[in-house]
Amino acid sequence: MTALRVLVVEDSLTVRRHLCQVLAADPGIEVVGEADNGKHAIELCQALRPDVVTMDMMLPLMTGLAATEYIMAHCPTPILVVSSSTNRGELFKTYDALAAGAVDVLEKPNGQEPEGHWERHFIATLKLVSRIRVITHLRAKLNGLAQPRAALPIFDSQSASRVCRLIAIGASTGGPGAIVEVLRGLASQMQAPVLLVLHINEPFGSAFADWLDAQTPRRVAYAREGEPVAALAGRVAVAPPGRHLLLRHGRLHLTQDPERHSCRPSVDTLFESVALDCAATATGCLLTGMGRDGAAGLLALRRAGGVTIAQDEATSVVYGMPREAALLGAAGHILPLGEIGPMLSALVAANGEAHP
Repeated sequence: MTALRVLVVEDSLTVRRHLCQVLAADPGIEVVGEADNGKHAIELCQALRPDVVTMDMMLPLMTGLAATEYIMAHCPTPILVVSSSTNRGELFKTYDALAAGAVDVLEKPNGQEPEGHWERHFIATLKLVSRIRVITHLRAKLNGLAQPRAALPIFDSQSASRVCRLIAIGASTGGPGAIVEVLRGLASQMQAPVLLVLHINEPFGSAFADWLDAQTPRRVAYAREGEPVAALAGRVAVAPPGRHLLLRHGRLHLTQDPERHSCRPSVDTLFESVALDCAATATGCLLTGMGRDGAAGLLALRRAGGVTIAQDEATSVVYGMPREAALLGAAGHILPLGEIGPMLSALVAANGEAHP
């Protein structure tokens, strides 16, 4: 069996040596190169064509973000961000890297983990990331605010006859970039509230809502316990890290109930609560992601009479969650990423910009 070929990008010699030792201990992995700055990382990626790259964000000469953007535009390679970045500015760079095409993010070891725990998680995550198909990803496409596209026609009379008062969105791997594109595709005058769940490893989720708020003119903030959904017209409420987001009797609620599909927040939890609370007046949208979280919830929403949308395979970074929804018959519409925002706007506009 061919060994997994890894390029390690890390400016700290101590950390780089540790990563390489961990990788070398696995007989199925070969470290083919090491880089201590972003410029060298690009050169080695082009010359060696590794199967996967581990990428630090804070690098000399060229940052990990800039290197990620270049690699994904010119020699697309699965990238696992390995970072200790926890302040706001550095977290924003991590989100930018994920939006630019990096597949996942993992916190560097802090020395407090049980022996061998971080190392096993690192190897497992790296192998998972290496299997993900990546495509050319031009970060410039996400820079600057694009003008919203003209609203697409509703695809069937049944959808057009439904009132859309609320939009619920779920995403996982590949989610940051996909969410930005969907939100930027919404018509500026669209006032339906948007509830959002994204799977992202801790501690990296702590500033995601702030980053997303800066990517779109639509106001974005973490959901607050007891907040009435009627007060969120035109805004986006994001599930906070480690909390399930639910809708009950027109108000947002946050819980620490057990994980579902190893996830908290869970997309299924949000979708199922929306199905119970809003029935046919909500639209659910399931974007790129690994696993099956959100598929059963999307089916519940469809059975309740809501419009349901899943991202298509061609535009998904990982066609896992949307695929499960399609197999369950949960997706009333399967659409390319670029068509989802306009269709959401069209669903709301077709029903006179109804409000909750």
